[in-house]
Amino acid sequence: MQFTLATIAFATFLWWFSTGLIFFLNARPAHTFRWSMLAGSVMLAAALYGIWYSAGLESVAGAFVAFTCGLVIWGWHTMSYYMGIITGPRRQPCPPGCRGTQRFRHALATSLYHELAIVATVALLLGLTWGQPNTLGLWTFVLLWLMHVSAKLNVFLGVRNLNIEFIPQRLGYLTTYFRNKPMNLLFPVSVTGGTIVTILLAQQAGVAEPGTLQSTGYILLASLMALAVIEHWFMILPIPADALWRWSLKAASRTARASSRSGRMETPAYHNKGKPEVPTRAASSDQSAMKTVAPSANG
Repeated sequence: MQFTLATIAFATFLWWFSTGLIFFLNARPAHTFRWSMLAGSVMLAAALYGIWYSAGLESVAGAFVAFTCGLVIWGWHTMSYYMGIITGPRRQPCPPGCRGTQRFRHALATSLYHELAIVATVALLLGLTWGQPNTLGLWTFVLLWLMHVSAKLNVFLGVRNLNIEFIPQRLGYLTTYFRNKPMNLLFPVSVTGGTIVTILLAQQAGVAEPGTLQSTGYILLASLMALAVIEHWFMILPIPADALWRWSLKAASRTARASSRSGRMETPAYHNKGKPEVPTRAASSDQSAMKTVAPSANG
């Protein structure tokens, strides 16, 4: 039981800290992005090597290495997107009156290159782990990707809490593609499906031999899936998600103030809560405002 709790704590801390670190790096002045991406790319290369190396390890250590590497690789994709480096061919607000499939195509174009890069990474991870006993790194990345897609679709269709304080000003045009409403029809499917997968993974962890690759891997994946489901609930419940990463947001504010005092003209890092800088327009007749969603490590 102690090992299980320690494994859950490890997954939770790594998810929480990596998300906050990405928020902080994204809040730094734009001239630091090249160095952040350089450091991130070195970590990306090390993580890819770690995925390849751990693929042959049938041990608890192999599970932790693969899981951590999968999160690092996902973090690189998240950072490159929210720094505005790998996004999509469209970087303009949604046209007035745009709706239906056209609105969806425009929204997809804002992150098309980002999504294609993720697909390419899945193919690479599949190749690195093909025929090997430890594919946890691959499944960690795939799980994060699927829940990321689910979160994006939910805010596109409409949810109550969109946490715009996490969104960099440079991506303010995204705020015109998403809806603010109590709930959408996809949300119950997302949280129900995520909960079922979490339970199934936890059951597999329970029947696997303790202290093995399989047991540890299922615990880590079940923990990550549970965190993704909780993040989905943040979209509609009156819970301030920013409380989880207040330390990062405060550091971001200090960075912005220091940059201002140094004389550098930098775009403010994040939106003020509830005050998007980019004008929002209704994408349907009953829509009053559109916002966007927090870029957490799972989406």
